[in-house]
Amino acid sequence: MLSIYTAPSCTSCKKAKNWLSRHNIPFHERNILAEPLNPDEVMEVLKKCDDGIEGLISSRNRFVKTLGVNFEELPLSEAIAIISKNPQILRRPIIMDEKRLHVGYNEEEIRTFLPRTVRILENAGVRMQNAV
Repeated sequence: MLSIYTAPSCTSCKKAKNWLSRHNIPFHERNILAEPLNPDEVMEVLKKCDDGIEGLISSRNRFVKTLGVNFEELPLSEAIAIISKNPQILRRPIIMDEKRLHVGYNEEEIRTFLPRTVRILENAGVRMQNAV
C-alpha cells in the first residue's frame, strides 16, 4: 500500500492526496507533525531517497534555519535524530511504496505510482492525440 506523509496546512500534500484519490490509488496518510517518524522510519525513507538527506530537508524552511545545522557535515545518526525530533523540516508530501519514493508534489513525477497498465494506456492515448 502507498503511504503519504503529510502536514495539515500543506498545499502540496492536499494536491497529492486529491490526485491519488482521482486516480483511485489507495493510500495510508500519516500526519508527520502529529505522529513524527521515528529514527528507524527516517532511515527507511532515506534508503529510498536518491538525493540523501538534502532531498528530504526543506533548506528554505525557517525551522531549518533556526536549527543552524549543516546536515552535510553531520554524522548520519545525528541527522536522523534531528529529523525525527523536528518533522517540520521535512519536505512534503513524502509518498512511498515498497520500492519507490517521491518527495514533494509534481504531477508528472507522481504518475510513477499509477499501475503500469494504466500508464501504458494513458501514454498510448497521448500518442494518438499527438498523431491526429
